[in-house]
Amino acid sequence: MHATPSEEMRLNSASIYFYIYIMPMQKHGTHSNKRQKLKKKLTALSSLKGCHTMKLAFGNGSAGAMLTTPHQFARQVVLGRWFMVFSSLLILSASGATFIFGMYSKALKSSLGYDQRTLNTLAFFKDLGYNVGILAGLLNEVTTPWVGLSVGAALNLFGYLMVYLAVSGRTARPPVWLMCVYICAGANSQSFTNTCALVTCVKNFPESRGVVLGLLKSFTGLSGAIFAQLYLAIYGDDAKSLILLVAWLPVAVSVLFGHAVRIMPYRSSIRHGGKSSAAATTNRAFYRFLYISIALAGFLLVMIVVQQRFSFSHAAYAVSGAAVLLLLFLPLAVIVNQEYRILKDLQESLHEPPTVIVEEPSAALQMVEVEPEQQRATIETEESVASQHQLQPSSSSSSSIGSCVKHMFTPPPRGDDYTILQALVSVDMLLLFMATICGAGGTLTAIDNMGQIGQSLGYPSKTINTFVSLISIWNYAGRVVSGFASEILLSRYGFPRTLAVTAVLLLSCAGHLLIAFGVPGSLYLASVLVGFCFGALWPLVYAVISEVFGLKYYSTLYNFGTVASPIGAYLLNVRVSGYFYDVEAAKQHGGSLAGVDKTCMGVECFRNSFLIVTGVTVLGMVVSLVLVWRTKKFYKGDIYARFRDTAASAKVIPAGDSSSVTAEEQLRKERE
Repeated sequence: MHATPSEEMRLNSASIYFYIYIMPMQKHGTHSNKRQKLKKKLTALSSLKGCHTMKLAFGNGSAGAMLTTPHQFARQVVLGRWFMVFSSLLILSASGATFIFGMYSKALKSSLGYDQRTLNTLAFFKDLGYNVGILAGLLNEVTTPWVGLSVGAALNLFGYLMVYLAVSGRTARPPVWLMCVYICAGANSQSFTNTCALVTCVKNFPESRGVVLGLLKSFTGLSGAIFAQLYLAIYGDDAKSLILLVAWLPVAVSVLFGHAVRIMPYRSSIRHGGKSSAAATTNRAFYRFLYISIALAGFLLVMIVVQQRFSFSHAAYAVSGAAVLLLLFLPLAVIVNQEYRILKDLQESLHEPPTVIVEEPSAALQMVEVEPEQQRATIETEESVASQHQLQPSSSSSSSIGSCVKHMFTPPPRGDDYTILQALVSVDMLLLFMATICGAGGTLTAIDNMGQIGQSLGYPSKTINTFVSLISIWNYAGRVVSGFASEILLSRYGFPRTLAVTAVLLLSCAGHLLIAFGVPGSLYLASVLVGFCFGALWPLVYAVISEVFGLKYYSTLYNFGTVASPIGAYLLNVRVSGYFYDVEAAKQHGGSLAGVDKTCMGVECFRNSFLIVTGVTVLGMVVSLVLVWRTKKFYKGDIYARFRDTAASAKVIPAGDSSSVTAEEQLRKERE
């Protein structure tokens, strides 16, 4: 088959591509021969240099070729896309060591003789390691995900194992700076797991990236409560052993399941008639994962309440831990069901005739036909202009710098792709960054000091662990609610996400005030509010960055947003909370902290600190309201208009159907 001259007129080498969905087929048989003939026929069609998109879906007409043994099906499950999601969920479920610092901070303080400011300095380096993921991102760009996971596992084992050896007295007491290095290295391992698991899943499911991010981040939020149940089941109520669990459990999960986390080519399901149900099926599976995560969160919440009211034996803790593991592995049932559906769809497609789908792009994408003479004239003109430019002297470096600075301070409209410099010097970014420092810094101060807050108010260690678990569960709830609810409010009612940030900061003020005034029994509600607001803030911040500044440099701007967390934690946790705690502790111990006991007891230990934290959070609210006012018109419009699907309709040509026109005739008629 030869292309007609009119079909050879347009030149667009990137306009034709093939998607060949190749099924397992017998080596011999008439269907195999027909398949090869059709492939050759469509390959010839690819020489037509027209602006068309062609897709080919094959079946071999033989259901017997798809018979699989249990061993083959098990291999399909383990090597499949959905097992990769399951592996990522497990890896992220074991990556929440930073959220349980309050459970073992008391052991750090008592074993190493630290004062509160030194302990808060350790907490700052923990947050610094967790939030600075530039190295993890660069490594993931040039290597496969398992390399980043391996590096993260090594950092986790080294950092937290050294912390455990120091706390348990098996090594000499290290200097404070070395402990900061240990805990920063251990926490930095989680940036590797987050980057490798999240980015890989998003690339493997590009049509469901929002659901993927929300689901995976929610399991990260639950990881603190999962750690609490597992360490009680394995070691009992021993805070030092909790550090040991944090050292080896994430490493074991990464070693067992890290090989499954890999980039897999994305393929859309092509059906007869051009209709695809792949996206709907994918979202349905992700929602099932979400329902399982809700069941897991509900079980953890019930166990926290029951364990607080009743005394559990070690055997009872073991049963609770086994139930948590059962719920963690329950997504395997969803995975097996999905892979079975995939296998069933493949078998059904074998009975369908092969189809050719020809898609016409929109008129805006059509190439303008240019006559050969016009092409030659254009080329000659461009060459003459280029030669003139070569004769001109180059511009001075000062003018180049001036042009760069001018471009930096003339950003595009909101929603378009900003450059990195344009975004960093943008007033909108500075306002969002300031509001995030105030909001995240306050909630992190409460989370990192929850152990000392509970101790100062007279709560037993068992109840303090309950507070930390509540923070983890409501951290999960905040991530899920803010992600899904803000999307619904924005799409249906035009409720701006920046105003949702203000609402979250307002709610967190209530939790800070409950801690400041130490109302009896109020720490339960305070831990719920703090955990929810900390979890809810980040999806909103990341979404605002992507919406206002575009997606072209989103990975860099995303990491810039996370830097606000350790800055706020250092200012409010180390410089404010640690200082006032030590001052009050010195008053209670004769004006000096030279002794071994550096514990402060009473409401006064954190009252001044959290009154200041509340004031700073209110300042963050005011700053966020300024951002709401600046982006009001932007959020009133259709912010996703540029991402709408404008693909043209597709025509399906059943191959081998005598009643239908041939592919060549179809293309020729469309051009006429």
